[in-house]
Amino acid sequence: METGKKKLLIIINPISGSAHREYMPEIVDNSIDAEQYTHVVRFTQGPGHATQLAKAAIEQGFYGVIAIGGDGTINETASALINSNVALGIVPCGSGNGLARHLTIPIVPERALKLINDNHIEALDYCTVNDVPFFCTCGVGFDAAVSEKFSQAKKRGPLSYAKNAILEYLTYRSEEYVIKTPESETTEHAFVIACGNASQYGNNAFIAPKASMQDGMIDVTVIHPFKPIETPLIGLQLFTKQIDKNTNIHCFRTKELSIFRPKAAVMHIDGEPRMMDANLNIKCHKAGIKVFTPTTSTRSLLEPIENGFYDFINAIRAELEI
Repeated sequence: METGKKKLLIIINPISGSAHREYMPEIVDNSIDAEQYTHVVRFTQGPGHATQLAKAAIEQGFYGVIAIGGDGTINETASALINSNVALGIVPCGSGNGLARHLTIPIVPERALKLINDNHIEALDYCTVNDVPFFCTCGVGFDAAVSEKFSQAKKRGPLSYAKNAILEYLTYRSEEYVIKTPESETTEHAFVIACGNASQYGNNAFIAPKASMQDGMIDVTVIHPFKPIETPLIGLQLFTKQIDKNTNIHCFRTKELSIFRPKAAVMHIDGEPRMMDANLNIKCHKAGIKVFTPTTSTRSLLEPIENGFYDFINAIRAELEI
């Protein structure tokens, strides 16, 4: 590698999301500033490989590791970089892209890559559940059940997610949980318990609309069982950052909490299903990971429109399998 330039490792998940990845190395070459950086591209070969690659990058003195993929790929990469001096770059190419959307990172890959050239890095919070890191959200209940079904689906994208959510809703039964924080202990009969480091699941579904990744706090949203007739209102509030206004929903903030449930079961961690113990200990770790983020001047007023158009195209691709 050339000397005097910062080294970047580019990790690409070749099967994430709904768009093809064969042209991504060329897009990287055309977008990363060659005057400032040198870069190496690596493709993941299976679950956990992104973590291995990112750990090696720390040992080899890389300046940054750029993860190109969905929230699962981002989680694997970021998990290796916590409490290190190596910065995480995010190029969202998944189905939900919740972390990127929270940070206002463009969904269009070329634009996400070009913001790396600004070299604007911030220290952000991350969280753990039973010592497993997450960066966006984790949760138990209905959303965990949907994530398990979605992970088994042949098609990805928001339309596939909506289909799986509707089918799961028809048979899902809420459970009883004990929630303990340093300040209180409550028993909740809950449809969903979501713990947010960031504000949304993805696709602009804001489960914790006031969440910040720089306050050292977890935003917890407890959705109680509701009648089918109430579903449209909750859906509307979820996508308009108003879910904390619903009287059927309990929201609070804490540095840590424990959730006790009837038995070990699946929960979702950054959108990916994972079998976890009955007892869950969740903590926020302040300023524990460095991330390339947009500067104020790079945030475009047109970005929501551009991202929406890009999402629409990818949703059509997923349905047509192209």
